Amino acid sequence: MTTEVVSRKPRKNYLLSAVAIVLSTVVFVIPFVFILLTAVKNRQEASRLSFSWPTQWHLVQNFVDVVQARDYMLIIAFINSTILTVASVTILVVLAAMVAFVLQRRRTRWTGLINFLVLSGLIIPPAVVPTIWVLQKLGLFRTMPGLILVEVAFGLSFCVLLFRAFIATIPRELDEAAIIDGAGPVRLFFRVVLPLLRSVIITVVVVQSVTIFNDFVNPLYFLPGDQNATVQLTLYNFSSAYSTQYNLLFMDILLITIPPLLMFLFFNKRIVAGMTAGAIKG
Repeated sequence: MTTEVVSRKPRKNYLLSAVAIVLSTVVFVIPFVFILLTAVKNRQEASRLSFSWPTQWHLVQNFVDVVQARDYMLIIAFINSTILTVASVTILVVLAAMVAFVLQRRRTRWTGLINFLVLSGLIIPPAVVPTIWVLQKLGLFRTMPGLILVEVAFGLSFCVLLFRAFIATIPRELDEAAIIDGAGPVRLFFRVVLPLLRSVIITVVVVQSVTIFNDFVNPLYFLPGDQNATVQLTLYNFSSAYSTQYNLLFMDILLITIPPLLMFLFFNKRIVAGMTAGAIKG
């Protein structure tokens, strides 16, 4: 009887794995293949929106047309998105790690209130109008630094919680040994603690890079204008200007999908390792 129970569990696991693979294929792979096929068709074939093989490949021509559209807006958008992503993620990693280190190592009567505020950043939806008002008062509205500040503020809570969970697994004896050797707070953090956060840093970098790179709402509200467009806003512009040219529309979708997709595929295992690194203390 025990043997039957053991033999049934692998079968059930294989069945669940097969179902998961089929669902993943339906949800992710098939739509991506449809985007790819439509992006390499000519205008007439793409307008049918059919899941079929193209009679003639127009990959290079569609790529050139999309890049040259609206005075090379896509190139400008990629530059803007790269600046926004790199700056925001860099500030997020350093700032969130420092906040998490202080919250984890220094317990005060304000710790509970600060933890509540950090958690509220994940629960309470962002208020657009008050944020615009604050940026206007600071002179940062419609500027790249203002949008970077918004992205950092909206992603800080998640990063702090992730870093804090991992810092809790680092023995305090390392802090005490560094202090005995004459290390101050800044040197303790950057020379001892931060190098130990490598797995979590990779997770934060990948997750936040994909999130910020794919962000549509914040650039639309806080950095309007064609010269300030990010890659997701080009999709909005293409959907209105090229609503009947599905080959160009889907080529734009393909171009702005590939970078975050490649990043996620290459660092998939590291993301999981970083997310689970602080799950078990000890």
